[in-house]
Amino acid sequence: MGLIKLLLADPAAFVLLAVLLLYSVILHELAHGWVAFRMGDPTAKWLGRLTLNPLRHLDPIGSLMLLIIGFGWAKPVPVNLENIPAAQRRKGLILVSAAGVTANILIAFAALLLWRLLAPQPGGLIYNVLYLLASINILLAAFNLIPIPPLDGSKILMGFTPESVNRVLVQIEPFGFFIVLGLLLLGALNPVIDAFRYGIITFISIFLPS
Repeated sequence: MGLIKLLLADPAAFVLLAVLLLYSVILHELAHGWVAFRMGDPTAKWLGRLTLNPLRHLDPIGSLMLLIIGFGWAKPVPVNLENIPAAQRRKGLILVSAAGVTANILIAFAALLLWRLLAPQPGGLIYNVLYLLASINILLAAFNLIPIPPLDGSKILMGFTPESVNRVLVQIEPFGFFIVLGLLLLGALNPVIDAFRYGIITFISIFLPS
């Protein structure tokens, strides 16, 4: 069941899911800031972004998109890798960038675990909310793993590639949103997203009780 169908069929379930999804994107960004802070960068803390207060994180357009189509975003947490010791900077880039995706995967795992343990009736509030919460978080994680700037996957890639490649990625980052949007409209990214989704689902299933 999609979000619009859920709203029409069960408004209470939609409201509950909306809150959980908004916190999914909040936790995604909070994870970036928290890992950066642990690595030595206090930028997010200084700017008041290490908080669960939704007013500090939510982007109006990203939140609306999330509730309408099931895909959205929060305001990016600012990170300054220069505050991380030089010897740890590449490691910091990888870990900080992977933190948001990891948060979404953990949320999906928790939702599927509850779904498995509670065994709710198909079509019921708990069934729909947990199923959609897991599905959308898996989609968010898979999408963010695409290695095109400014998505997290590109930053993870930059932690492994030489500076010559990183300079190219930095140069195209201002145009990255339009590149991603164009590729999405053409359907060119669908196989990539599906591959990441399959990998995440397989990874989660390994740890779920049978």
